[in-house]
Amino acid sequence: MMCALGAAVCFGTATVLQAIAARTAADTGTGTGGPAGDAALLLRALRQWRYLAGLALDGLGFVFQIAALRSLPIYAVGAALASSLAVTAVVAARLLRVRLSGTEWAAVGVVCAGLGMLGLASGAEGDRAGSTALKYAMLGTAVLVLLLGLVGGRLSGRGRALVLGLGAGFGFGVVEVSVRLIDDLAPGTLVRNPAVYALLVGGGAAFLLLTTALQRGSVTTATAGLVIGETIGPALVGVVWLGDRTREGLEWLAVLGFLVAVAGALALARFGEAPVEESAVEDAPVKQA
Repeated sequence: MMCALGAAVCFGTATVLQAIAARTAADTGTGTGGPAGDAALLLRALRQWRYLAGLALDGLGFVFQIAALRSLPIYAVGAALASSLAVTAVVAARLLRVRLSGTEWAAVGVVCAGLGMLGLASGAEGDRAGSTALKYAMLGTAVLVLLLGLVGGRLSGRGRALVLGLGAGFGFGVVEVSVRLIDDLAPGTLVRNPAVYALLVGGGAAFLLLTTALQRGSVTTATAGLVIGETIGPALVGVVWLGDRTREGLEWLAVLGFLVAVAGALALARFGEAPVEESAVEDAPVKQA
C-alpha cells in the first residue's frame, strides 16, 4: 500500500509541476496552433526543469505502481492511483495558490478515509495465473482503446471529453491488469507474452487519448471518465479472474472503501489538469528558491 500511495504522490505532484511548465512555455512562445504549434510548445516545456522533474516523478510513480500491483489486489491499487487527484489538489493549493472550496477539502478527506478502509480490508494479491485467453483479451482491449480514440475524436463538447477520458481510463486499466499477467521476465518469454504488447499499446493509447481530451475538451469530464475507466473494470478483472480477495469478513469494508475513494476522486476531477494562474506562475520560481 505504501508503494501505491507513493505512486499517487508522484503522479499528483508531477501534474502540478507540468502544469506550471506548460503555462510558462505557452506564455513565452509565439508559435501558431495545430500540430506544429503543439510540438513547439512541448519542446519549450522540455527545456524547463519543472517539466523534466514532473516526467521523472511520473517514471518513479510507474515503478511504484508496478511494485504495488505485484503485491496488492488491483482494486486497492486502482483506488490509490485515483487518489493522485487529491495530491494534485493539495499541492496546487500550496504552489499555485489555487483556492479549494470547503467541499473540495472535504473530498480530499473522503479520499483519505476511503484509502484507509481499503488498507484495513485488502488482502494479498490473487494467486491465480492469468489464462492465455485473458492475455489476448487485454491485447484486444488495448486495440479497441485506439479505435475508441478515433471515434471519440470526431465528437464534440462534453461527449468528446467523456469518451476520450473513458478510453484513456480503459487503457490505463489494461496496463494495471497486464502487469499482473507478466510473470516471467526472461527475454524469450516476454516477446511471446501478449500481455507485454497489451501493456505497451494500452499505455501509449491511454496517454494519447488523455492528452487529446485535456487539450480539446472539458478537463473535469475527461478526468471523471478516466477515474471510472481505470478503477472499476480492472478491479472486476482482479476479483473474478485473478483471485483478488479481502481479509476474512471485511469484504463490505473493501467495497465501501473503494466506492468512497473513487467518489472523492470524482469530486476532485477538475484537478486532472491543475489550473495555473498567471500570478502563481510568476511567483513559482521565488517559492521554489
